[in-house]
Amino acid sequence: MNTPQENPSLLQGVRRYRVGTGDFLAWWKESLLSWVPLRWRVVFGLARNRLLLSQAGDRLRLQVHDANGLQELALLPLPLEAIQLDGVLGNRAAKLPRWLLLPAGSALQRRMLLPAAAAERLRDVVRFEIDRQTPFTADHVRFDARVMGRRADGQLDTELVAVPRASFDAALAGLGDLAGSLVGVDASDGAGSPLGVNLLPAELRRRRHDPLSTWKWVLAGVAVLALVAGLWQVLDNRRAVAEAFAAQVDARAVQARVVATQRQQLVDIVEGTAFLDQARAERPTSIEVLDELSRRLPGNTYLEKVGIEGDRLTIIGYSPEASALVGLMQGSRLWRAPALSGAVQPDPRTRLDRFTLVADLASAPAPAPAQGAANGAGTP
Repeated sequence: MNTPQENPSLLQGVRRYRVGTGDFLAWWKESLLSWVPLRWRVVFGLARNRLLLSQAGDRLRLQVHDANGLQELALLPLPLEAIQLDGVLGNRAAKLPRWLLLPAGSALQRRMLLPAAAAERLRDVVRFEIDRQTPFTADHVRFDARVMGRRADGQLDTELVAVPRASFDAALAGLGDLAGSLVGVDASDGAGSPLGVNLLPAELRRRRHDPLSTWKWVLAGVAVLALVAGLWQVLDNRRAVAEAFAAQVDARAVQARVVATQRQQLVDIVEGTAFLDQARAERPTSIEVLDELSRRLPGNTYLEKVGIEGDRLTIIGYSPEASALVGLMQGSRLWRAPALSGAVQPDPRTRLDRFTLVADLASAPAPAPAQGAANGAGTP
């Protein structure tokens, strides 16, 4: 792939396209400005109006050059000071940039054909053509160049405008103090209209104060403040959204913790209920224990207390055969290991023995032995 540096024709095409784009933007700007009323363009400094000063013998001719052409303003005697000129001009005309307009025939004009790349630095390129196009050197003339047109192949049809330095300096000297207020020097064509060049060197041009510069700085400051305020507002909105999102996350986290706690409580209740149900299912009920006791204990035995604490069965009562109760309690499927707790105490009032009998409740009901097996076990 060739680069513009390796291919001169490609480089020339790129430069031609870039220059064409600049011309299009300039044309587009002029087209947009044409829709703005002339009065507004003058007020906002968008119009290219200028005040032309030209010598007519011993008098100074004042003309205003605007979009409608040249308009005669006044004809004043020379010499004239800048303060006197400001007093004659109106407020609006006094603020216009001042140009010296040289008479027709005072400038040498030469047409030249230059490549499109010369448009970027037209004045520097034309400087090297002065020796060949005029009988003067570049140091002895004041010169400028203008583009007259563009050909189909991209080349520029330009015109060199040069004025001998002696004539140029004499024209400036004829203005006296007014020469220091000039921003440019132009030359007239055969019809008396300006050529549209600036022969005044850049170091001699007066920098005019833009009356709207203060407003421009104020508007620029307001724009910067508005931009900063807008960015700050965006940042503040982002911060508010982040804080709201964090608060929402915290609220959801609290809700999640509450739900988790409630769920754990529910799980604990379910597990506890299941454990109690399982424990209740594994142990005999109180009714079953009382029924079993009523069937195994003899009729002359009286119970004072029957207590069930966990897997522990405690029986307190009176019986004439307290020592034989252990044997009667054995072999039940509801408890195991029955035994007397403590000594048997005779009761003189009832003439019965007071006993305390303990046993361990069975975890799971044992299957009842078959009747035939029980009879077989009792047969010698």
